[in-house]
Amino acid sequence: MLKIMKELGLFLLLLLLVTADEARSSDPANGEVPPAEVREVYGNGRLFDITHRLKPDLPKFDSTGGIGQLYTLVQSIKNGSSYNEGEINRLLTHTGTHVDTPGHFYQKYFEAGYTIESLDLDVLNGPALLIDVPRDSNITAKVMESLQIPKGTRRVLFRTLNTDRRLMYQTNYDSSYVGFMTDGAQWLVDNTDIKLVGVDYLSVAAFVDLVPTHLALLKNREIIIVEGMKLDDIEAGQYVVNCLPIRLVGADGGPTRCILVKN
Repeated sequence: MLKIMKELGLFLLLLLLVTADEARSSDPANGEVPPAEVREVYGNGRLFDITHRLKPDLPKFDSTGGIGQLYTLVQSIKNGSSYNEGEINRLLTHTGTHVDTPGHFYQKYFEAGYTIESLDLDVLNGPALLIDVPRDSNITAKVMESLQIPKGTRRVLFRTLNTDRRLMYQTNYDSSYVGFMTDGAQWLVDNTDIKLVGVDYLSVAAFVDLVPTHLALLKNREIIIVEGMKLDDIEAGQYVVNCLPIRLVGADGGPTRCILVKN
C-alpha cells in the first residue's frame, strides 16, 4: 500500500509539473508573441483612424530632415529595469496631425488664454463632411463657392491634391502643397456655418498666403483648424469626427488623435 501511495504521489507531482510547464508556454509573457497589428480601419470598416503616426521621418514645417527622434527609453527591461518607460523628446506643437488655436497667430488671444485647453470639444466632435477639392488650384473663394457646402454644415474635412501626392508620407517639407488662399478663407467665414476646418497637410494656408489666411480663419475665435489629417482611402461623404487634442496648458496648438466614424 505504501509503495502504491508513493507511486501515486510521484505521478501527481509529475502531472503538476507538466501542467505548470504547459501554462507557462501558453502565457504570452513567456512564449513567443506575434507582432502587434497596427491598423487604420476598425469596426469592420466603420471607423477610420485619420491621425498620422508620430515617427522620425514625418515631415516638419519648413524642414528637409523630418521631425527626428521623438521617443527614448529611459528605463528598459532589457537593461535590467523592472519596466519600460520612455520620454518624449523635443516635440513642436504643430507636429503631425494637430490643431491650431486662436493664440497661434494672435498675441492678444494667446495672452487671454485662447490656447489648446480652451478649445470647444463640441466643435471638435460631431457630424462632419469629407469633401474632395478640385485638384487644379489652391482653395480660393471661387473654389469654395463651387463646392456648394450645405448650410448648417459645421465640420468639413477638405481632401486635396496633397493626399494624392502623399505629401505627409514624405520626409522633406514641400511648400507647393495645396491650401486656402485668404479670399477662400474669408469666403468660408462669411458664407458658411463651418466651425471645424480639417486639411491634409501641415498648414491650412497656402504657403504664399500663410499669415493672412490664418488671421482670417482665427480672427473671430470660433473656428478650430485641424491640420495634417490622414484622409487617403476614405470615401467622401458624411461621417462623425472625433478629435481630442493633447490638453497642454498654455499651448498655441498641439497634436491630436482624430477618428472618423461612418454614420
